[in-house]
Amino acid sequence: MVVNEFKKNLYLIGFMGTGKSTVGRKVAEKLGYFFIDIDQSIEKLAEKSIPSIFNEEGEAHFRQLEFDFVMSGHPEAGCVISCGGGLACQTGMIDLLKRKGMVVCLWASIETILERTSGSQSRPLLNSEYSDEKVRKLLADRTPYYNQAHASLTTEFRTVQEVVQHIVRIYNS
Repeated sequence: MVVNEFKKNLYLIGFMGTGKSTVGRKVAEKLGYFFIDIDQSIEKLAEKSIPSIFNEEGEAHFRQLEFDFVMSGHPEAGCVISCGGGLACQTGMIDLLKRKGMVVCLWASIETILERTSGSQSRPLLNSEYSDEKVRKLLADRTPYYNQAHASLTTEFRTVQEVVQHIVRIYNS
């Protein structure tokens, strides 16, 4: 795979279940870039799952691992990076991501998010009987951060291919 080193990275942010990883893989393929899922990369580096990191070391430790990865865990160009849902909410993170590349936020409705994430054991912030309320609160808290992206795009009522085409157009403009 040939990487265009003159193109900055593309960071996909947004709430869990909005399609960042699914869409990100396809965008990377279309652009001829590498795809990186930060959560998967952290699991590999830590040699444990995200839920295990949360349970054993806490959310603050996980957020530090995310920050460290953004600072030095990936190439400076030629990558599409799927960010965890809470990464963009760390102090100064949106500005850091914007300096490193283009930031696109993916959106979906509460109902779609709940449908896409139901039954997932890999999402520690949703593993409770009050996931509907938790999703609403988390999304409300995170929206001001997500709104700072260079561009935003809903994944509602669109195919993966349609979302990919929109993101590639935004990135290339």
